[in-house]
Amino acid sequence: MRIVNHLIHGEMIAGTGRHADVFNPATGEVSKQVALADRATMQLAIDSAKSAFPAWRKTPPAKRAQVMFRFKQLLEDHEAVIAKLISEEHGKTLEDATGELKRGIENVEFACAAPIILKGEYSRNVGPSIDAWSEMQPIGVVAGITPFNFPAMVPLWMYPLAIVCGNCFILKPSERDPSSTLYIAQLLQEAGLPKGVLNVVHGDKEAVDALIEAPEVKALSFVGSTPIAEYIYSEGTRRGKRVQALGGAKNHAVLMPDADLDNAVSALMGAAYGSCGERCMAISVAVCVGDQIADALIETLTPQIKALKIGAGTNCGLDMGPLVTGAARDKVKGYIDAGVAQGARLVVDGRDLVVAGNESGYFLGGTLFDNVTPEMTIYTDEIFGPVLCIVRVSSLEAAMQLINEHEYGNGTCIFTRDGEAAHLFVDEIEVGMVGVNVPLPVPVSYHSFGGWKRSLFGDLHAYGPDGVRFYTRKKAVTQRWPQRASHEAAQFAFPSNG
Repeated sequence: MRIVNHLIHGEMIAGTGRHADVFNPATGEVSKQVALADRATMQLAIDSAKSAFPAWRKTPPAKRAQVMFRFKQLLEDHEAVIAKLISEEHGKTLEDATGELKRGIENVEFACAAPIILKGEYSRNVGPSIDAWSEMQPIGVVAGITPFNFPAMVPLWMYPLAIVCGNCFILKPSERDPSSTLYIAQLLQEAGLPKGVLNVVHGDKEAVDALIEAPEVKALSFVGSTPIAEYIYSEGTRRGKRVQALGGAKNHAVLMPDADLDNAVSALMGAAYGSCGERCMAISVAVCVGDQIADALIETLTPQIKALKIGAGTNCGLDMGPLVTGAARDKVKGYIDAGVAQGARLVVDGRDLVVAGNESGYFLGGTLFDNVTPEMTIYTDEIFGPVLCIVRVSSLEAAMQLINEHEYGNGTCIFTRDGEAAHLFVDEIEVGMVGVNVPLPVPVSYHSFGGWKRSLFGDLHAYGPDGVRFYTRKKAVTQRWPQRASHEAAQFAFPSNG
């Protein structure tokens, strides 16, 4: 059986013999195994990155950017191969996998601007014969821990920017779907990245703890569930590391009575059921202001949910593939059971879906609940599956209160034609990413991605300008060259321009 190994110092390393199964979620069969690193294997990667750092930090930003330009071209040239690898191990459709990769490539494009984003600031003559400037310098060996749901895009949020800023990077991707992540890293090697600047080490909690505890690792980026984000943040910062940990979400869409219903339904179908709901920006709650818009929404959504084209993600023309594992499917089924038991009205039930020819796959159909209330677990918890809940409220203020009181604050959106309502919503909602008639308000690469409340632990968001700040530390320099003929007496008062 094929083994997915580690990439350390530009070479494939088998590790110590511990492995985990990698499944094809459309068939339920083991397709390969992935090596799981122990602390000794992780230390090899840390040592490799540490040894590569002195030369890489002194490499001009323009030369670092040239590597990224070549990398971008290789990603585009191998788009079909990467999308197939994603689909085979994650389960998402080929079209969705391709879209994921394209959003990742946008972050590589931003990293290509390294000479501009690292320019710093300069002020001449801040005092007599004194100039001052600031520099953004790399922080050293940094690491990223990335989730299964975006095996291409989320790593590309991290290491291209970290690397062009002059750091060396260790990536610990999800062990559930490692092949596309490793393949992309090999393309970066092909683009001319020196050995050791990027290392990919597969593993479980042992590998994560090794990164947290290693004093050589100066910063950690994480995307995943809130409990693990909180653990990495608390343990990492306790050791003096810079940590950026993105956690869970419960994203609400507010539908006002004047919403363009057809466009809102189309948006919700993709946002709730795309990628089988396994997105941190998925819309899982539709908050309807008034019964009229709620009834109309259900009437329009129901036949479209029942008509979803579901099958193996590697087949073209589908709307939805399977969930990533059998355990994930069973967990979502458990939430649906709980929703029924707690009194929500099950409008569309996806539990009994069977895909002909893929009877052992991890499939669920689209599911829709009505009359969901805030105390139900299908409302409070991040389900991470193809389940949309409808909550009915009487006013925009009630909808906003509902969202603001939730522990998560990742993404939200409002569907309305009313500019005043949209302005109030954007201004007062306590959520980090907000859409107006946009269901998945994922910022473009030259802005930054991140939520509020328990959706983000740390002060800086991912990628974009915040990413530059996270992967660099600022040094302020004040310089004076006095004239040789002059001599000044010592000054004992604190210096100023006064």
